[in-house]
Amino acid sequence: MLGAIVRFIVSALVLLLVSYIVPGLRVAGFTGALIAAIVIAGLGWVVEMAFGREKISRAGRGAVGFITAAVVIYVSQFIVPGSISVTIIGALLASLVIGIVDTFVPTELR
Repeated sequence: MLGAIVRFIVSALVLLLVSYIVPGLRVAGFTGALIAAIVIAGLGWVVEMAFGREKISRAGRGAVGFITAAVVIYVSQFIVPGSISVTIIGALLASLVIGIVDTFVPTELR
């Protein structure tokens, strides 16, 4: 349980950092980032269950994983409209930057 809480806090901080770097992505403060991180994690889990973890997971990340992450980020704005706002280009750039940041600061406990 503590690991999940830490993962969401780190994910929210990464999302907040990325929102400062990427044009077209706005997050409404830390609380908005935390809510968005929870929704993005939930959507990501649903996508992994639907398509298989090997094709979508960080380890199997390729074009499919990159596009899936961008779609999840983009769709999350419709689920929590006050917490996150993103354009299509912003979602693609955010997916790229989050992938790079996640290489150095993993947001998933291994």
